[in-house]
Amino acid sequence: MKKIITGALTTMLAFSLIVQPSGNAFAKNYNDTLTIAHRGASGYAPENTMAAFEKAVDMKSDVFELDVQLSQDGELVVIHDTSVDRTTNGSGKVKDHTLAELRDLDAGSWFGEAFTGERIPTLGEVLDEYRGKSGILIEIKSPSLYPEIEQKVADELKERNMHKPNNNKIIVQSFDHDSVQTFHNILPSVPVGVLVYNPADLTDQSLEDFSRYAEYVNPSKGLVDKDLVKSIHDYDMDIHPWTARDHESVEALEEAGVDGIITDYPDYVE
Repeated sequence: MKKIITGALTTMLAFSLIVQPSGNAFAKNYNDTLTIAHRGASGYAPENTMAAFEKAVDMKSDVFELDVQLSQDGELVVIHDTSVDRTTNGSGKVKDHTLAELRDLDAGSWFGEAFTGERIPTLGEVLDEYRGKSGILIEIKSPSLYPEIEQKVADELKERNMHKPNNNKIIVQSFDHDSVQTFHNILPSVPVGVLVYNPADLTDQSLEDFSRYAEYVNPSKGLVDKDLVKSIHDYDMDIHPWTARDHESVEALEEAGVDGIITDYPDYVE
């Protein structure tokens, strides 16, 4: 995030308990680690469903992450894979199904019988239900398949007055860095993050480029060490690695000094 440090050290320390960084979408103490529930609390409920988001909130997550794509009829739907095969009782590509067809699918029974009947939600439904209750990290999935998806996400946020970071807790991210820049140009008031899995995207030059528009660099956890965290902080950005699925990974990331941890198990983050 864009951290503004002014005045003498004593002044900074005196204000640190009450002043938040100006670009921060989440109020937290500097030494806290944000808990970010990956696709909701997906270790405990079927990913990207209302059940998973509700579980994340119940478990006191600071933020939950979700994935958005477009239905055949242009509606923003919350699902990770570009096909429905793995997480529903249907088959085929998300983009080849209308919203009504997607809503007819069972998105819960694959995870457990108790979740039979869970549906694929729309982004609007999630925003309406959890605005003010949780931070929401929106990942734009495979934007090359969905022309103008960035504008549609922006429109959903503006419709609900959720594009003002002082009022709501929203971040938008993607592995497609061109898509991140496109969204930033449409709605510069909403913080954005770049997802990274390639070490080549973590050079000083890459970080400098990211810092021109992004507040977050969110790499695969295997790429993270204290030096990387320092480098990202030096460019005035925060780091939320993904995806921690065991206590050892969480502890290592906390030790490295990351700002948030994206995890299937929110209760693993202290």
